[in-house]
Amino acid sequence: MKLPAFDYACPTTLPEAVQLLASREDAKALAGGQSLVPMLAFRLLHPALLVDLRKLADLRGIRIGENGVTLGAMVRWRDIEDDRRLTTAHPLLKAAVAHVAHYQIRNRGTVGGSIAHADPAAEMPGIALTCEAQIAVVGSSGARVIPAAEFFTGALTTALAPDEIIVEVRLPPWPARRRWGFAEFARRRGDFALAAAAVFYDEDARGRAANAHVGVIGVADRPLRLPTVEALLNGEKIDPATIARAETAAAAAVDPPEDIHAGADYRRALAATMVERALKQAAA
Repeated sequence: MKLPAFDYACPTTLPEAVQLLASREDAKALAGGQSLVPMLAFRLLHPALLVDLRKLADLRGIRIGENGVTLGAMVRWRDIEDDRRLTTAHPLLKAAVAHVAHYQIRNRGTVGGSIAHADPAAEMPGIALTCEAQIAVVGSSGARVIPAAEFFTGALTTALAPDEIIVEVRLPPWPARRRWGFAEFARRRGDFALAAAAVFYDEDARGRAANAHVGVIGVADRPLRLPTVEALLNGEKIDPATIARAETAAAAAVDPPEDIHAGADYRRALAATMVERALKQAAA
């Protein structure tokens, strides 16, 4: 399908981009276009102005330090795949990104675009929530930082104001001995996930789980943390019996919608299976 008619601007500075977004009520920011261009093609969006962020060099780059991993909003999925530092600095992020769409799309899609689009089946919002990311944004009213737990408010809906631009996503430090796992199921490789789970935990001196985090995508109108499953894991050895209890608890903790791709009961069982698989990866 042909795109609707729109005006186009390609600013070279962040203040200019913010000013352009604030100048029109129906303006939209364009990052990689992974999500926005298909919505334009299907006429689900009709913005009068597209503000292309591709020349904003300040929004690129991956920084790794004692405060964790900072991803510029215009970092592409390919940049994450190619950065060998992330194999130890944040292996869960790297594993999740490998499931994003197809190779060609990973050359264009961006971290900020995925976070702003907030698709409930997308990997990056799920990783941001599970890992307690901080999302830095800038708008005409100034800069602010929004915790991931407060950022995603519904399907394709966020706390981002119309004139705000995501600048970076900050992920907390990743201990070297942390256990983690990521499991996803889609009808075909590269399709949207019917369900996926991201888990990690640390181990205390007795080899028992501490600081457990369990997140799922594809089973609600936004990514979810599962606190009941996390509480079940903390203080326990992650053995087959504990994993089986966590799988049961995960099924009870989600209430997925029914759609043309899967029934609610199937998606609930699938989410629980993804939690089980991710925990088995972590325990191994």
